[in-house]
Amino acid sequence: MVQLTSSLSGRANGSGSDGGPLVIAVHGGTYTSAYFDLPGRSLLDSAAANGIAVVAIDRPGYVNSPMLAPDSMDIAGQAAFLRDALGEVWEAFGGGRSGVVLIGHSIGAAIAATIAASVPDWPLLGLAISGVGLTTNPGDHERWQGLPDIPLVAMPDEVKDHVMFGPEGSYDADMPEASHAANTTAPKAELLAITGAWHNVARDVLGRIAVPVHYRQAEFDRLWIIDQGEVDKFAVALGSSPLVDARLVQGSGHCIDFHRIGPAFQLQQLGFALECAVR
Repeated sequence: MVQLTSSLSGRANGSGSDGGPLVIAVHGGTYTSAYFDLPGRSLLDSAAANGIAVVAIDRPGYVNSPMLAPDSMDIAGQAAFLRDALGEVWEAFGGGRSGVVLIGHSIGAAIAATIAASVPDWPLLGLAISGVGLTTNPGDHERWQGLPDIPLVAMPDEVKDHVMFGPEGSYDADMPEASHAANTTAPKAELLAITGAWHNVARDVLGRIAVPVHYRQAEFDRLWIIDQGEVDKFAVALGSSPLVDARLVQGSGHCIDFHRIGPAFQLQQLGFALECAVR
């Protein structure tokens, strides 16, 4: 982990070819930027092997990135902050690159989609998101709402493992334990937002995205109501995008990167980023 800019910590792979994309990766709730850089499952390493520059940020409230005002720690507030902050990332790491492809997971996917919908003033080429849908499971919002009025929420490892992973056999023997290196607390405000307000704004946000979109959702995602029909509805909502590649990923739980299908999934995202760079 390093200080990427004056306002964001994170990590970068120091790679990339002239004319290629700058991938900026946005993690989900209860994970740091280390989500994208675990040994053997590192998006940064996979990208470096393919000559692609990646910067994985820590979102507001994570590691050394700032906690925003309480009413700005929801999805819309973080997206507004990051729209400007990622402009600084582009200035620092975008030299010689054709533009930015955002990769977002889970809450980070909802935030990345909201940034894309806002038409940032830095060159956004495409959006690759996973672990986000249109509707979370009934009761999830109320469960988060019932917690004490504290800014940060910790999820016990054993509970988190059950939620983030698919059935036994869909991941390697060293998982889920290896994923714990990326675990941390999450702002309660974002957990309430993704299980509440997101339901009301998701279709509007998705409908305003005018760049190509790569969308993947896991077959065994325990956080979202999900099946092929839901994936199709999500794709239809992306009506302003010139290219939508939306699929259900068989044999995976919420954190696709950490499952056996993870390396193939990451290469698909990176291939999409390369395609966006030459469109």
